Amino acid sequence: HVEGRFGKIAMGYNLMKSNKQHRIIIVVMATVLATSGATAQETRKRDKASRRPQQTKYLETGGERKLEVVYKSISGKDLKLDLYYPTAKQSKMCPVIIFTHGGGWAAGSRYKAATGSFGIVFGRLVKQGFAVAPVTYRLAKKDSNVAMRDCVIDCKDAIRYLAKNSESLGIDPMRIFVMGDSAGGHIAQMLLLASPEQLPGADSLSKVPYRMVAGVSWYGPCDFEKTDLFNHDDRTDFRDRFAARILGSDSGPTDKLARYREVSPINYMSKDSPPLLMIQGDKDTTIPVKHAYYMKKKADAIGAPVEIMIIRNSGHNWRRVGADIDPSRETIIERTMQFFVDYL
Repeated sequence: HVEGRFGKIAMGYNLMKSNKQHRIIIVVMATVLATSGATAQETRKRDKASRRPQQTKYLETGGERKLEVVYKSISGKDLKLDLYYPTAKQSKMCPVIIFTHGGGWAAGSRYKAATGSFGIVFGRLVKQGFAVAPVTYRLAKKDSNVAMRDCVIDCKDAIRYLAKNSESLGIDPMRIFVMGDSAGGHIAQMLLLASPEQLPGADSLSKVPYRMVAGVSWYGPCDFEKTDLFNHDDRTDFRDRFAARILGSDSGPTDKLARYREVSPINYMSKDSPPLLMIQGDKDTTIPVKHAYYMKKKADAIGAPVEIMIIRNSGHNWRRVGADIDPSRETIIERTMQFFVDYL
């Protein structure tokens, strides 16, 4: 009997031991499965990320570059530019094209210069003897105490920096060109048409002489005071959407009308202005084609050198609307490049 009891006890112990081992095996297997599932998920994420095209930051020109150059510091932030030197026909002092990016004055970056149509344009222009300088400027974000005028002033200070350091950088301060798109197209017009003395910025960069030669604006606005230029379909309930970005800083004039006029390129245009090429889409609802026609009308009236190129079936950013854009994107690129070359 004793033997029988011990036998039953042993059997019970072995059964408990077996069940415990099974539980351990099940837990281990569940852990392995969970870990392998997470690992597989992470692997899929990594594979997906590796397949995603990486954002190009810099132009690959095969020539000399100076990257992440600080041109001024303001409010604890370094503002930078990149400088790409010509790869052909390089003179001792290079003409330079300033690039001002779009993004509604509140977004975007200078790295746009290395992407899409911009990368093609600038890649070709460095081969034509131009240096190219994409610029970072403060952004007029909500409650940032930065307004449109500050975006312009920063970009003017970038030019002043290049002019002040022209000897060491090998830049010709008397041959400054400019190009921008959308909000950057507006800034480009401002840089081209306002005199070097207007809209002063950093004291260390004040009173630096330079000369603007020519500029190109892709779908950039020319006048904020005439708000109906933004009303693409002439709706009766249209409202001005730029007030916060024009008035949103405590610098400059306090009068609303003065602020609107200060950042309107059309107010700086004269018969002695440098040549401007405005390229605009006829289906653009963000910056309507009205701006190009209005600028051209005033330019013709005063004898200012403004040329417009209207792209049919094109929305903002040369987006196709209803049919293929006409002229083509390649034609836009070619005309932009040739305009600069004509004034080299």
